[in-house]
Amino acid sequence: MGKPTGFLEYNRETAKVLPPKVRIANFKEFRTPLNKEKQKLQGARCMACGVPFCQAGMMIGGMASGCPLHNLVPETNDLVFTGNWKQAFLRLNKTHSFPEFTSRVCPALCEAACTCNLNGEPVSTKENERAIIETAYAEGWVVPQPPKVRTGKTIAVIGSGPSGLAAAQQLNRRGHNVTVFERSDRIGGLLRYGIPNMKLEKSVIDRRLKLMEAEGVKFVTNTNVGVDITAEELLKKYDRVILCCGASNPRDIKVPGRDAKEIYFAVDFLKKVTKTLLDSDFTKAPYEEARGKHVLVIGGGDTGNDCVGTSVRLGAKSVTQLEMMPMPPTERAASNPWPEWPKVLKTDYGQEEAIAVFGHDPRVYQTTVTEFIKDKNGNVCQARIVKLKSEKDAKTGRMMMVPVEGTEEVIPADLVLIAAGFLGSQKYVTDAFKVATTARTNVETKPEAYETSVPRVFTAGDMHRGQSLVVWAIREGREAAKAVDESLMGYSYL
Repeated sequence: MGKPTGFLEYNRETAKVLPPKVRIANFKEFRTPLNKEKQKLQGARCMACGVPFCQAGMMIGGMASGCPLHNLVPETNDLVFTGNWKQAFLRLNKTHSFPEFTSRVCPALCEAACTCNLNGEPVSTKENERAIIETAYAEGWVVPQPPKVRTGKTIAVIGSGPSGLAAAQQLNRRGHNVTVFERSDRIGGLLRYGIPNMKLEKSVIDRRLKLMEAEGVKFVTNTNVGVDITAEELLKKYDRVILCCGASNPRDIKVPGRDAKEIYFAVDFLKKVTKTLLDSDFTKAPYEEARGKHVLVIGGGDTGNDCVGTSVRLGAKSVTQLEMMPMPPTERAASNPWPEWPKVLKTDYGQEEAIAVFGHDPRVYQTTVTEFIKDKNGNVCQARIVKLKSEKDAKTGRMMMVPVEGTEEVIPADLVLIAAGFLGSQKYVTDAFKVATTARTNVETKPEAYETSVPRVFTAGDMHRGQSLVVWAIREGREAAKAVDESLMGYSYL
């Protein structure tokens, strides 16, 4: 700990952000990191606590507290403060596969668990992490790490999202021959098509993929396992298979009028926008998707916010975002103490942009859709919505959100984006491999294990744990790699 009083001497400072009305002109990242000297002072704010919850990655009150990867947070923060950037990179590299991803898209579980939260603002660990990895790339320290010896063992990874890439990276570096199968036209899964470019520029993914290819990982695109190639073929050709297909079943809104045109699942909408940008080398954006339209986003999570920000960039006439639950408090409730994840109001980039453009917060709380109304051509043109209240179910005793009589109203809606979450793995994949699934259709394994009910078939990521964060997917991919390695070699040092 280089500066015991740093958290008292220096205020928290984060990257400079372009004003909303400036950044919505394109789909580029809009944060300008601090210079090295200012970033070093942010590292000085770390207290090197006796019990660093920031790196614990444990469940408290049913929520994650601290980094699931167990990054050596106090150590890397101190190394940032002292300007020992290469050592900071080497420390971060011990536990993390892709800090360039999480330092852009992670909600910073480490910062939420920071002890500084008790009486002030947390250490800017997420931005320290970004400074470390970007410095490492700039200095040429991030280089391919091909194995010196190959084991001759073969592994197929199904899905190229964060869990699949993490598993592939670890197992390849161990010396196994790894092939990653992706049903889409480009590698990256959720990172590629589920997260907008302004949040994670796709060149950042491509930079890492080039390294993995140089290390020996093979990537196969446009191949839908269970359709284009059978599970039997894979199990015959490969020693082990890891299913990392994500939680790919979007939760639907089953109300009258759902069959109207111009109603899309959020992930399909976001993919179409990103694919258009990539196919045109960012010379064309699909403005026709939202320009001049009243956009209704159903869902208040990260994906819903991404839909808001994307719709604003595409020239929407208005954006309304519905959230079933009540508005969170602006400060922690007594029942939600540190180091639990803070259940407080968060206004993300998309909502900030909607506020700047339309003059009000797009979010409408405790509200849901009861009907979609079509025009004469079958296109959605309006939505009937209703307020909700919390009420105990007489049969189950559980609290439920129920409609409030007399609160229905009709709002304009020319484009509807359903961002209501996901419900587990897709049946055609689990059926193809004949793996057991849970009641929530996630692939079932023993607790803290990654091998499925079918020998030699493993799983990781959202397909295993359900819809979650990129950092959890990376953790799962690394842990699954360890389990696969041990099953192949009898031991593992991954």
